[in-house]
Amino acid sequence: MKNSILIVDDEAAQRQLLSAVVEKNYIIQTANDGYEAKKILEQHSFDLIITDERMPNMDGIQLIKWVRANIPEMPVIVLTAYGSIQTAVEAIKLGAQDYLTKPLKNPDELRLMVAKVLRNRLLRDRQIVNQAENDSRFPSDIIAESDAMKQVMILANQVATLQTTVLLTGESGVGKEVVARYVHRSSPRKDNQFVAVNCAALTETLLKSELFGHEKGAFTGATNAKRGRFELAHGGAIFLDEIGEMSIELQTTLLRVLQEQEFERVGGTRTITVDVRVIAATNKNLIDAIEAKEFRADLFYRLNVFPIHIPPLRSRRDDIGPLADYFVNEISSKIGQTKKSLSSASMDILHHYDWPGNIRELQNAIERALIVSQSNEIQPKDLPLQLSNNSSEESKPETLAEIEKTTILETLLKNQGDRRKTCNQLGVSLRTLQSRLKEYGIAGKS
Repeated sequence: MKNSILIVDDEAAQRQLLSAVVEKNYIIQTANDGYEAKKILEQHSFDLIITDERMPNMDGIQLIKWVRANIPEMPVIVLTAYGSIQTAVEAIKLGAQDYLTKPLKNPDELRLMVAKVLRNRLLRDRQIVNQAENDSRFPSDIIAESDAMKQVMILANQVATLQTTVLLTGESGVGKEVVARYVHRSSPRKDNQFVAVNCAALTETLLKSELFGHEKGAFTGATNAKRGRFELAHGGAIFLDEIGEMSIELQTTLLRVLQEQEFERVGGTRTITVDVRVIAATNKNLIDAIEAKEFRADLFYRLNVFPIHIPPLRSRRDDIGPLADYFVNEISSKIGQTKKSLSSASMDILHHYDWPGNIRELQNAIERALIVSQSNEIQPKDLPLQLSNNSSEESKPETLAEIEKTTILETLLKNQGDRRKTCNQLGVSLRTLQSRLKEYGIAGKS
């Protein structure tokens, strides 16, 4: 069956033009403003909406708001005659998938965008329950016990066999590179190189040379010609980590590579053509970066063909235990230790801690615990102190009486039962202390 598209524009000539551009492959219906579109959408189902931004009665932005509230799965493409980044950003924030400026300079641009948006919707619609239940297809380094992570892996599986550009988002340490590597080794390109580059780790000059290579004598120290990472990844994939840290100038060069699959080495004139799949990752909000003029909007839309958000560890606590066990086994083997396990108390602390550093912090905590542990079972005292202090509100006293009791008993213990010394430190009389100890069921002087 053909996909159906609703085209919304207040100019009849524009509606006819847009219909003529895309109608060969799709079923088209039109509306002359957002209000009429709303009425049609209340009665009929569509696969995509293409709407003008400025219209009487109900404009494109108002229409997007209504669609997001009533048909949240419906993709929307916005057309604007003003080329305003602010307008485009607002539309994207409200839920539009993409935008184009009017008048259309190249009809193929609209056809390609429509095909991309509909393809992405189809991929999302294919998230079948039995896929999520079939954990056997996840490799050992992919922990996907939580529903949130299973959804990530469903999307990774769906896009892996395509040539589509992938943008991975999420906080630092959530496992974006692990997912990127999984996408590559599940793709037809798996027998070719997967090349990873951290865009935040190098200066602009070094990063440009690292990505695109340089010719001999291109700059001081360039004693030999060097192939860049894009050349090395030919036929395979390149992983651009922390893409949000790339300079605007270098973003412009990267945009050309994404569009044309070609570039020149630094200091060179020969055009090099490559066949590379790009997987990018960022812990930044790139929409905010666009507004701050720190990231190119056109590059964002080239990268954001198939976005996958990886949630933080605190939002997928079902993964904490399996990840901890995985790191215990892996690190024990690496450092030559006999196999250890986590005590139930230690596992409880890990489960209730919020992990601001995500999986990387968990891995470091397990490594530290394995080093300091003196038994075959990792105890709470072996874990970093901040985990015990911040792991769970449930483990902390909830009343003043419990706080008082804990303070008295801990001080008495530190003083090896010396009550007078304990009274001096707490600033209470011996009679008060003895009264409290009697309440706690502690009698005598020992």
